Amino acid sequence: MTQSDSGPMAAGGKPDPTAILLDRSYLALLLLGALLGAPVAVVGLYFLKVVAVAQTWVFTTLPTDLGVGQAAWWPLIPLTLSGLVVGLSIHYLPGTSGHKPAEGFKASGATQPMELPGVILASLATLCLGAVLGPEAPLTAIGGGMGVLAVRLAKRDAPAQATMVIAAAGSFAAVSTLLGSPLVGAFLMLEIIGIGGPLIGVVLAPGLLAAGIGSLVFVGVGRWTGFGTMSLAIPGVPSFDKPTLGEMLWAIGIGLAAAVVGSLIKRGALFLQPIVERRILLLTPLIGLAVGGLAGLFQLSTNRSYSLVLFSGQSALPGLIQDSAKWSAGALVALMVFKGLAYSISLSGLRGGPTFPGMFIGAAGGMALSHLAGLPMISGVAMGIGAMTVAMLGLPLTSVLLTAVFLQADAVALMPLIIIAVAVSYVASVHLTPALPGDPVDAAAAPSSA
Repeated sequence: MTQSDSGPMAAGGKPDPTAILLDRSYLALLLLGALLGAPVAVVGLYFLKVVAVAQTWVFTTLPTDLGVGQAAWWPLIPLTLSGLVVGLSIHYLPGTSGHKPAEGFKASGATQPMELPGVILASLATLCLGAVLGPEAPLTAIGGGMGVLAVRLAKRDAPAQATMVIAAAGSFAAVSTLLGSPLVGAFLMLEIIGIGGPLIGVVLAPGLLAAGIGSLVFVGVGRWTGFGTMSLAIPGVPSFDKPTLGEMLWAIGIGLAAAVVGSLIKRGALFLQPIVERRILLLTPLIGLAVGGLAGLFQLSTNRSYSLVLFSGQSALPGLIQDSAKWSAGALVALMVFKGLAYSISLSGLRGGPTFPGMFIGAAGGMALSHLAGLPMISGVAMGIGAMTVAMLGLPLTSVLLTAVFLQADAVALMPLIIIAVAVSYVASVHLTPALPGDPVDAAAAPSSA
């Protein structure tokens, strides 16, 4: 066995996972990961609490105090401000104020500590003021930045691999506070990091430890402060027995439809993104204005609250499913169209995560299709959530698991339908989704090992 900059090596020049696990420096990484979990969980808890309180104040308390109530024009004001703050953050603060959500939820390198102010400012402006994005990407970036900072405080000359592992552990712990489970976070990090082979366990173990301790701290602090804890499970889900052949055929159709819808949303976002980036200070406020306008138009045309179009949709999803009997197919299609357009525009220039709006749109689409014969509502919702999640993220394992977490009561019975819809959507999306910046333009440009 030889030593190299990348760690203990086995015969043939490949990393030896067993030797790495027995190395003292790796044990130090595990300890640092464990110590990192607690502060990351506290930061994640307060970040989510600030977002929730601010959304309520901006869209309920303040307009009520001003005497405008739920006027359809009100979202224009906070959304325009959101775009302005994000534009200023991207233009003046170090880094890019977080990853570009139009390019998906993926690992884009460890967040440097000097970039954290931009990430925090832009994400809070995006989420608190109503843009159609979620908190998962900012939390991942913040946790990763805290991990890098911890390594630098502990040992300035730490190797790059150690910094990468602890940054991933910080991201892992942060996103697990949102998802409510270290295991769901493990699947997500496994897919977005893109690490394969025998080193998967080596890289993820510090993160799993950080997430586990962070989860314990998150629950304890949540109860101590009265903030409560995070759970994605939807209460009161209608019971489901077992899938039928007809529902399996529906899974294929829903998978294909989700791939088309997801491709349209991504294409719109990627078309607008370079235009916005050329005149960031002028066009990000216009992005916010457009999102607010779409929310107001939805309220005027359907007589339903504009809040259904705004935000990530994570907290609104349980109510949408529980009130399914009150929704007509036409109203659900309108909700999909308006939220889909607002989602695509938000992706193009604001800062947040792309996961939950896609899940919400998928659920609405499944509910709309359930008005047709042979598709129970909860089956349509499950397949729609899974298919749209993978269409937007390109992460099939995470898409299946997230859907199962949302629909815990029926997860086992619905699992075959979810898997079929996710698999079909995943394959179809590969053919329909436009190439992202930096992707190979053709097969010849890709590595030969692909």
